[in-house]
Amino acid sequence: MHEQILILGVAITMLGYGYFSKLLSSFNISGAIVFTSIGFLLSYFGLEIKPDATLVQILAEIALIVILFSDAAIINISTIKWRIPNRLLFVAMPLSIAFAFLVGRYLFNQTPSILILMLALILAPTDAALGKAVVSDKRIPEIVRSSINVESGLNDGIVFPLFLTVLAISLGESSNGNLWGYIFKQIIVGAIAGGLIGFLGAKLFSISSKRDWIEHSYKNLTPLALAIFAFYFAEHFGGNGYISAFFAGLIAGNISNSLRDSIENFAESEGELFVMVSFLIFGLIFIPNSIVYWNFKAFIYAILSLTIIRIIPVIFSFGFFKIDLATRLFIGWFGPRGIASILYILVAVSQIGANLKFYEEIFAIASLTITLSIFLHGFSAKPFVWLYTKKEHKVEV
Repeated sequence: MHEQILILGVAITMLGYGYFSKLLSSFNISGAIVFTSIGFLLSYFGLEIKPDATLVQILAEIALIVILFSDAAIINISTIKWRIPNRLLFVAMPLSIAFAFLVGRYLFNQTPSILILMLALILAPTDAALGKAVVSDKRIPEIVRSSINVESGLNDGIVFPLFLTVLAISLGESSNGNLWGYIFKQIIVGAIAGGLIGFLGAKLFSISSKRDWIEHSYKNLTPLALAIFAFYFAEHFGGNGYISAFFAGLIAGNISNSLRDSIENFAESEGELFVMVSFLIFGLIFIPNSIVYWNFKAFIYAILSLTIIRIIPVIFSFGFFKIDLATRLFIGWFGPRGIASILYILVAVSQIGANLKFYEEIFAIASLTITLSIFLHGFSAKPFVWLYTKKEHKVEV
């Protein structure tokens, strides 16, 4: 019964936001802000959904798969310069995780170190969906936009194996003593599987379109099927499904321009639905159950996580690149936390089961950070883009 009410709530919210979306956007009110707020309000009308509910798990998982696939598909490989994303992924992100762990150990010294590390990993991935106004604004240099997109597309897939390993250790399960082998397999198999599905899917789409074998109405459904298939294909062979979804979109979008157009159309309509539903679920489930833990230290950690814990490693990671400070700060600030972090918590909840109370504090801190990110990055996206694009910026790598 509650899940039926949830579906009704989603439909009503989608209608209401749809009618006034452009008006709200003019006031810097994003869809994530609206859906999170509505979800939170619904929790006060007796609507109770458990975070480990099957419907919740499936919706959040599909949302992340779709986001990764769609974001990757619009990246133009021929024009992108990988040196910035590489620095963000392999210098800034590890530094941010280490920084977050050290700050967490200082603020929450009574909490086991393994849980502090889990918190740092939950908040490591960024979410381009929360900075949509940034990655879609053509006034921003393409190298900056694509770098933010690539980072958010890959970092959750890279961190996920580490997160699962830390979760297993916290539950007392064996990691088989081969942590790096496991991570390597997840990344490599995921990338290869996704690339294969993306390549074959794009080629078949091009052939079908050229020979007029495909109905127009099905062109926008193909991306969803490809993304989900890439995910489960990689998972079957021991790879990371999220990395697979990203690489499937990356290869497909760069092989077939017509498929890329269909993916963009899908992302702007059906894909947006999955994303907004995830934020409604977050507001409905996570915020009400977390508020009791939102103390002064939790707020301090959340604010630091969104600012210096993220920004300082980004500034440092670019080293002697000819990238001005304003661009470093801009990229550093637009590392919002969203769908991936929500999914990580849901995955943990589904595996922890009855021992959830032991983890409630770190999940609450993560939820607070995500909540602040939804509102702060949502409200600041357009104003910061306007400030950033007021003058030319030096970005040479």
